[in-house]
Amino acid sequence: MRFIFRLLLLVPLAALTLLTSCTTMPQLSGAYHVTARKPHDPSKVRVDLSLSKQNVYVMEGDRCLMAAAVSVGLPNKPTPKGNFRIYNKIENKRSGSYGYRVQGERVVPADAGANVPGRYVGYPMGYWCEFAPAYGFHQGFVHPYPRTHGCVRLHGEAAPKFFALVRIGTPVHIANSMPEDATLGPSVTRVDDSKAPDPDPRLMVTAAGFQKPAGPLLVE
Repeated sequence: MRFIFRLLLLVPLAALTLLTSCTTMPQLSGAYHVTARKPHDPSKVRVDLSLSKQNVYVMEGDRCLMAAAVSVGLPNKPTPKGNFRIYNKIENKRSGSYGYRVQGERVVPADAGANVPGRYVGYPMGYWCEFAPAYGFHQGFVHPYPRTHGCVRLHGEAAPKFFALVRIGTPVHIANSMPEDATLGPSVTRVDDSKAPDPDPRLMVTAAGFQKPAGPLLVE
């Protein structure tokens, strides 16, 4: 989604505040930055997801490595609750259920099973971290209300940073609320992609559909 990077270039530099902890500051529309810290012991990293707050907290004991706003599942297609582990990571994953049909130079939206001619190309779901069959964290638009079909979307640079922090076997705890909601939750900056324009399908069926980070992922 390089179009997002082009939008970010238009944001005044004053809005591009580098963060130094899990506490975030209000940002202008279009800019959303999170700091992700290197864990001292990667085996101690865990993920806590609060469905009510739509916040994800990547923790190492009591130390916050990253906190970010996310989108979770709709009421009729909820994100599953419980204890899980990351068991599959794919940097450039594409959906098998939602995507496009490519008909020569024409690209049209289509479900994978739809009877639409042309080559199917799945919707980009970059930095896929699967915790249950067909459920994962991945890059995408984040809304201020539940919006997904059960997956957990992270905005822009938050996705590759999350991807870098977790590994196969990282525990994931998902519940309506988390203890971090009271301590870290109030400082997590919200992000609203609800008015963002639909991406150009001709871009989304190429490698450019995966938004790549522009700088270092983890800091000391």
